[in-house]
Amino acid sequence: MTEHRARHLTTRAALTRALVAALLVLAGLVAPIAGTAPAHAGPAGADDDVTAQLRADIDAYLQERGAAEHVSAAGLSVSLPGHRSTIDVTAGTTTFGGSVPVPADAVWQIGSNTKAFTAVLLLQLEAQHRLSIDDTLGTWLPQYPQWRDVTIRRLLNMTSGIPTYDNQDAWYADYAADPHRYFSQEQLVGYVLDAPATSGYSYSNTNYVLAEMIIERATGRSYSDQLYRRIIEPLGLRDLHYRPDVYPAWVTDREPAGYLFNPHFPLPGLLGQDVSRDTLSWARSAGAIISTTGDMTRWERALYGGRLLPPQQQAELESLISIATSEPIDSTSATDPEGFGLGIAQLTNPQIGTFWFYEGQTLGFRAVHAYFPESGLIIAFALNSAVERSNDRIGPLMQTLYETVEAAGLVHPRQATPGA
Repeated sequence: MTEHRARHLTTRAALTRALVAALLVLAGLVAPIAGTAPAHAGPAGADDDVTAQLRADIDAYLQERGAAEHVSAAGLSVSLPGHRSTIDVTAGTTTFGGSVPVPADAVWQIGSNTKAFTAVLLLQLEAQHRLSIDDTLGTWLPQYPQWRDVTIRRLLNMTSGIPTYDNQDAWYADYAADPHRYFSQEQLVGYVLDAPATSGYSYSNTNYVLAEMIIERATGRSYSDQLYRRIIEPLGLRDLHYRPDVYPAWVTDREPAGYLFNPHFPLPGLLGQDVSRDTLSWARSAGAIISTTGDMTRWERALYGGRLLPPQQQAELESLISIATSEPIDSTSATDPEGFGLGIAQLTNPQIGTFWFYEGQTLGFRAVHAYFPESGLIIAFALNSAVERSNDRIGPLMQTLYETVEAAGLVHPRQATPGA
């Protein structure tokens, strides 16, 4: 993929810029247009005022940005510390220009939010002394001698030097020829065997496919088996699913259409089309999970709350490198605001402080989570289109949702970021 093409399945620095821009100009909220499908809110007993305002926030976004982003549906969950139930809102219609309301239990492709699951599986194996994240690919995947000195840690924090397969023209050509084809791990890695190495921090989905292969080599079982046994089933995530291919109808019946609306992707035949039922084998352990936003927040609560890993591995999960310098940092700051851990990212914003987040994209969806350690607040939301960076206003939407929850008195007032 050439530099002008927007990358998908990423955290994307655009979120940082959008959040900062949102501090200067926030889009005004307007009343929903006539004919807008009703939003669905829950759970019973949730604060009516904040639920109504959150509904207004995402209704306004769909009204203001619907045509520009070819987006018709949104889902949102807010998780407050000490509360078993989440505040859940869906809005819009299942298809662009349609009239069927988004169901309250809608599922969404969460894209690169999947990467944290992959990182946790490897860290759990490390805690069981079955591998070390400082092991090299030469130990686990000797069939790739060109990368023999790359460690698992460098795969997970995006400093491996291994390029991403979904920047390669050959991958685009194969996907365009058959959006339902199955991509194996070896096929995906094969797209970059002869590609030039990258340097410093460089986002690569190939890293996580290689990580998937290591999990399977270390356990003798499939990635899917380990994901369900170790995470999905123990946490009771009944509305979170993983398939490294086309999903069955019993999952996708609750999924809105998902639209490719990024003209920089060399897939002109799919532009503006619903790609939600196409294969996710191209994303695999880098981004193929489908979930409700409610189960996203339950997963993030366990992830950041230390329920999945011993303290040593939790610290490794949260160990950061600066996206700007690729050097280790203890935390992001006003002067170095973007950091990447092992499948998670951290951002420092002068108004909302320092928080963990991830924005994931597939070819037809965007999904964001944010965890605010100071208050314990978690926000997760999803939209049913993938757009180019310059057309993405998901950062200002996050800012709006945060301010709605804060104004309702449900989180502690923010404090200014030191040095901001």
